[in-house]
Amino acid sequence: MFLKLQDNAIFVADSHYNLKNKEFLVFLEQLDSKKIECSQLILMGDNFDFLSGESKYFIKQNEILIQLLNKLSLNIEIFYLEGNHDYNLQKLFPHIQVLKREEQPLLGKYKDKTLALSHGDNFINWQYDLYCSVIRNPILLKFLNMIDFGNFISKKIDSSLLGKNICHKMKDFNLLVKKRINNYKSDIIIEGHYHQGSTFEFKDKKYVNIPSLCCDKKYIKIINYEFIGVNI
Repeated sequence: MFLKLQDNAIFVADSHYNLKNKEFLVFLEQLDSKKIECSQLILMGDNFDFLSGESKYFIKQNEILIQLLNKLSLNIEIFYLEGNHDYNLQKLFPHIQVLKREEQPLLGKYKDKTLALSHGDNFINWQYDLYCSVIRNPILLKFLNMIDFGNFISKKIDSSLLGKNICHKMKDFNLLVKKRINNYKSDIIIEGHYHQGSTFEFKDKKYVNIPSLCCDKKYIKIINYEFIGVNI
């Protein structure tokens, strides 16, 4: 899969949609009504606070958004980079180009610049890789769904996520970025995950962390090499 990034493309990251965080629904409704217009949408992961293709409870809870995304995907080119809160999504979004964690970074080109896009939870360590492979295992998820009597497992996950404070600034984030860019060879590196909404330039590389739609109420639009924050 290869991304030919267009001017006016929109990036949305870390919406963490749930009963408390409604920003992603507002954004999608504005796209649907043409209040926001774009022909290319890149979803950088964790747009749902939790969603997997095997979880009946969370599929039902997010049904309106799933239907909206599928409707929009008929007219907008959409890429969905799975995050650590939303995965195994291809079956839910047949017309969206979904990239699993192990398929990231998504490589591409913007004008004369090369691109690499990831949700941002890759290149951590082997222990985290193992954890990710376990929690994404379709057989395990189907089994958990089967024994989720009265949705007690799903409701416990839901309650735990609703109680989390996910909006905070990271100290020395620039130091983490310096380490992360060594994993990429592209001119421009775009990630979500960290909820920082910051841009850095190191020598010949530009690093863009897409802001959390939930925390900052912003998405990003690219216009003539500039990554511009837009309030919803």
